[in-house]
Amino acid sequence: MSLKGRAVLVVGGGGGIGLGIAEALASEGCRVAVAGRSDESLRMATRDSRIQGRLCDVTDRKQVTELFAWFGEALGSLDILVNSAGINVGNRMMANVDPADFDDVMRVNTTGTFNCIHAALPIMRQNRSGLIVNIVSLAGLRVLAVAGMPYCVSKFATGALGTFVNLEEAGNGIKVTNIYPGETNTPILDKRPTPPPAEKRARMLQPEDIAACVVAVAKLPPRAVVPELVITPPHMMVG
Repeated sequence: MSLKGRAVLVVGGGGGIGLGIAEALASEGCRVAVAGRSDESLRMATRDSRIQGRLCDVTDRKQVTELFAWFGEALGSLDILVNSAGINVGNRMMANVDPADFDDVMRVNTTGTFNCIHAALPIMRQNRSGLIVNIVSLAGLRVLAVAGMPYCVSKFATGALGTFVNLEEAGNGIKVTNIYPGETNTPILDKRPTPPPAEKRARMLQPEDIAACVVAVAKLPPRAVVPELVITPPHMMVG
C-alpha cells in the first residue's frame, strides 16, 4: 500500500530512532511532523524541508493537547502516530538510583506515551482508522541489567499499554504495533555509566533499521495487524 499523503506525527522525532522514522516516512511521501522538547534537535530535524516540527514536553498534558491541535491545523487528520520519546539515567541500579530519576523515566517513557495515545485516539476513532507505533525496547520484554531498573520497568509498562490499546481499539479500525529493538546506536547510549565505544556502536542496530520496520508495518492493508515486532543485532539474539 502506498503511504503517499498520510499524515504522520513522530513524538520524540528530533533525533535517534524517531528522526530516522520521520525521514523514512517522508521519503515514502507522507506528510510528517516531529515533536520533541529540545529546540536544538528540532531545528536539526526540520532542516529537512519535508518535516515540520513542534516543541512539546510529553509529560505535560496541556502541551500534548496543544500539539495535537497544532498538528490538525498544520497537516490535517492524523493517520499514523509514532511514540519514540524516551530517556534513561546513569545511576540505574536499585542500589544507586535516585527516586526522582525513577519518576522522571516513568513520566517520559510510559506516561508520556499514554498522554499521546490518549490524545490521538479520539481522532482515529472518528476516522475509523489509524496506526500507532510504540518504540519500546528489548528491555520491555527481557529484564536487561545494562538497560537499568527504571528503564526496564517503564518499557514493560509501555508495552502493556500498547497491547491493551490494540485489544480495545481493533474494532474501531485502529492498529497498535509495539516494536522492541535491541541495542541501537542512538544518543541515549551516552547515558550509560560506561558509554560504548564507536566500534561496538557500529555492530548495533542503526535508526534506519527500525525505520524500515515501521515503513513495512505501515504499508500493510487494514486486515493485517502486527501487535509485536522484535528486532535485534546478532549479538543480542533471544530465545
